[in-house]
Amino acid sequence: MDPEKMKAAYQRLEALDERLSYKIRPKSGYTQPSADQINAHLTDVANYTLELKDIVRDLMLAFASRKT
Repeated sequence: MDPEKMKAAYQRLEALDERLSYKIRPKSGYTQPSADQINAHLTDVANYTLELKDIVRDLMLAFASRKT
């Protein structure tokens, strides 16, 4: 396992959480969202998912590689 790659991936995960998690969490109270709000939320979820996929890939590579 490469601890430096692991640390870098963890830092990216924390940054992603701070930057986007609040946008994709359900809001309290229900109101019918507009089409623009739904599109914006869908974009946020897509961005979060794609970045999370990259971070998971980096974590897997960190586990598979040797310390540099």
